[in-house]
Order: sequence, then C-alpha cells, then structure tokens
Amino acid sequence: MEFIYFVIAIIVIVLLGAAIKIVQEYERGAVFRLGRFVGLRGPGLVFLIPFIERMMKVDLRVITMDVPSQECITMDNVTVKVDAVIYFRVVDAADAVLKVLDYIKATSLLAATTLRNVVGQSELDELLAHRDKLNEKIQKVVDEGTNPWGVKVSMVEVKNVELPGGMQRAMAAQAEAERERRAKVVHAEGEAQAAEKLVAAAEVIATQPIALQLRYLQALSSIATERTNTILFPLPIDMVTPFLSKGGAEKK
Repeated sequence: MEFIYFVIAIIVIVLLGAAIKIVQEYERGAVFRLGRFVGLRGPGLVFLIPFIERMMKVDLRVITMDVPSQECITMDNVTVKVDAVIYFRVVDAADAVLKVLDYIKATSLLAATTLRNVVGQSELDELLAHRDKLNEKIQKVVDEGTNPWGVKVSMVEVKNVELPGGMQRAMAAQAEAERERRAKVVHAEGEAQAAEKLVAAAEVIATQPIALQLRYLQALSSIATERTNTILFPLPIDMVTPFLSKGGAEKK
C-alpha cells in the first residue's frame, strides 16, 4: 500500500510540474494546445493542461547584439571592413514565435546584409564623416524587415571602419598637407596684419616726430637690460641735424 501511495505522489508531482509554470515580468508565454496556438499568457503563474498544452517563453527585454565585421566596397571603390551593434526587442511575442524560426538569428543576418548594402551605396567620406546618417538608414531598413516578425529595431551603431594600409597612409598625408596649408594661411594673415600695423605706425611717426624719439628712448631702455660688453646706441639723424647746422654757421 505504501508503494502505491509513493507512486501516486510521484505522478501528482509530475503532473503539477507539467501544469504549473512561472512567467517572469519581462517574459510572455506562447501556449500551444495540441499544436494549435491558443494565445499568450503571463506574467505570473500559468496553469497548463498536462501533456496537451505546452508553452514557449519569449523575452521582451532589449537585446544587444554585435554584427560581425563585413567586408564592403564603397561607391568610390574602396574596400573597407565595417562592424556594428544592433539594439532590438520583441513587441509582439505571437509573431516572433509563429512567423520566424529564430528571430534573433534572423535579425542578426538581416542587419549584416543591410550593413553591406548601405555601405556599398555610400562613399568613403560619407562613411567617415556622416556616420549618424548611415546609422539611421540602416536602422530604418532593418526595422522595416523585422516588423512582420514582431521585432522592433530601436538603434544601429556602426562601431569600427577599418581601412586598407595604403588608404590610411594617403589620408594621413592628406591631413598633414591640410594642416600645413592652414598654418601657411594663418602665417600669411599674420604678416598682412603686421604690415598694416607698421604702415599705420609709420604714418603716425611721419606726422609726429616726437613719436620717433619716444621709440628711441624705449629702445635704449630695453638695451640697458641686456648683459653685453658693448652697447651700440642708435642715434636718429633728426637729433643730430640741429647741431650740424649750428656748427656750420659758426665757421662762416
């Protein structure tokens, strides 16, 4: 008799294990009754008819997935390797179960294919300088493709763009030449501004002779601070002219 009770207890435990399921808050359970889809259940405690109903759980949280590096050829015939990361989640658990075998794998493959196509329709400069527009375009195309599966693609970000070695050297040389060009332009602008200031100063000195003497005294002040053995004092001809004219008059 005790053996019979033991067998009955085992059967009850097995039936309860098959009939009672727990679905988390971030999950939904797709229930099939004899192979026919009968609806979604959860979250919380879910009761099933043992051996007649079965349940598949679907995670509704955002899934982050790396898109493997893809070798692409841009419109200007440059071979690059591009990888990305994609963020998506299930918004309709029924479609994710019924309309696609593996929605995670399908979304990943669609993102990789779309990445190659979009990069192939872009030029290298656009790929490097306007990556945000490229991300939006990939996200829109992938989201349209996954919409029938009940999957919403919220974001696609291109991570790395790997260029050939020769292209990297050419771009580095171009960047260096551009920096040199800017430096020369800035230097030329500085020289032009300095020339304008010198012209203005010369005009002031021409109208105000005392300004030349003040500049002379300033030069003497700066020379006096130097530790040199010999000091040459520049003497403007304007300061000597009165003495020369006076000496000539006395000889006469």
